[in-house]
Amino acid sequence: MPVLHNIAQLATCPRGNPQNDAGLIANAAIAWEEDIIRWVGHAPDLPPEFRNEPSIDCEQRLVIPGLIDCHTHLCFGGWRGDEFALRIAGATYQEIAEAGGGINSTVTATRAASLGQLRRKAATILDRMLELGITTVECKSGYGLDLANELKQLEVYRQLNQAHVVDLIPTFLGAHVVPKEHTGSRDRYIDLLCNELIPMIARENLALFCDAFIEDGAFTGSEARRILSCAASHGLGIKIHADQLSTGGGAELAAELRAVSAEHLEYISDEGIEALAQSGTVAVSLPLASCYLDEAYIPARKLISAGVPVAVATDFNPGSAPSFHLPLAMTLACIHQRMTPEEVLNGVTTVAARAVCADDRIGSLLPGFRADLALIDAPSLNHWLYHFVPNACLKVLKNGKWI
Repeated sequence: MPVLHNIAQLATCPRGNPQNDAGLIANAAIAWEEDIIRWVGHAPDLPPEFRNEPSIDCEQRLVIPGLIDCHTHLCFGGWRGDEFALRIAGATYQEIAEAGGGINSTVTATRAASLGQLRRKAATILDRMLELGITTVECKSGYGLDLANELKQLEVYRQLNQAHVVDLIPTFLGAHVVPKEHTGSRDRYIDLLCNELIPMIARENLALFCDAFIEDGAFTGSEARRILSCAASHGLGIKIHADQLSTGGGAELAAELRAVSAEHLEYISDEGIEALAQSGTVAVSLPLASCYLDEAYIPARKLISAGVPVAVATDFNPGSAPSFHLPLAMTLACIHQRMTPEEVLNGVTTVAARAVCADDRIGSLLPGFRADLALIDAPSLNHWLYHFVPNACLKVLKNGKWI
């Protein structure tokens, strides 16, 4: 039973704590057996049964739970660097999409890539995410937008989840946009999603959740209700891309359908905030997307004050958030969303775990939870998020083993 001791500050991030309380312990120690945490607390209180066990000196550094990125688009073909320059020159997200760029351009590249090419690219990115202290990643499809290529993306996730140390949480996002070949026949594409893809994905256990993008140029609320209701009837959890570029009632629909999470919410209404507070749905903030698109940031203070739990994630994708650097997203959440460091850390640990229905086993450093943690080269949480460096993560413990 190894013991990590001489910890300057240990963030336990207890499940169910107020968002502004990350369960910080100074002068701490933590012990685990195989892949489960056995004890945490002040180092002088270490029980006798652990005192003769192998120990590792943390050298007065910060220890946090393994980070959880609860919103990514991990598997895709190509990149979209040219759009970055277009946006800087003044083109909007919608204008780029109407000119043939945007999501549909990534769909073309993803359809052209083989499963092996997509898997190798995603695996390389996972390696680099792990180096940052990220141990669990939610990953969406949505760049295939037909039967064969949506299944190809989800198969990449299945294979990587078996082969890679990072745990993957797959989400089906066939309702990302309507693909070009169905532009004049939206109902036919929705029929494909509801009558073929969703039943097959549920039957083959290829995804745990189903997501839909409600926005001008994507799907209407009524279309999303049909798709997501179908997914729920097949046992999939519900997520919604909501209110990203305009106030479109996505938050209210998420609350109505008892979605696990509503994601983006940069333009959520006051009514939407109240609805989420009543439903218990997690709000997932994506500050890197706000930064890259030069759009509003989620009103995190209003949400937290109303009692809505707020997660923080990267939205890693090739267009609107081409970075998987979750610690950078955390610092942006502090600065632009006015979240405290403890609120942000809970947002990428126990609240993020709640956004993928896993907060009973990951996201907290308490006895009985998975032994996933990151050793950070900083004396405290406040110092880590204020003094941004390319990567302050020194070591990662995943499933009780040092990576």
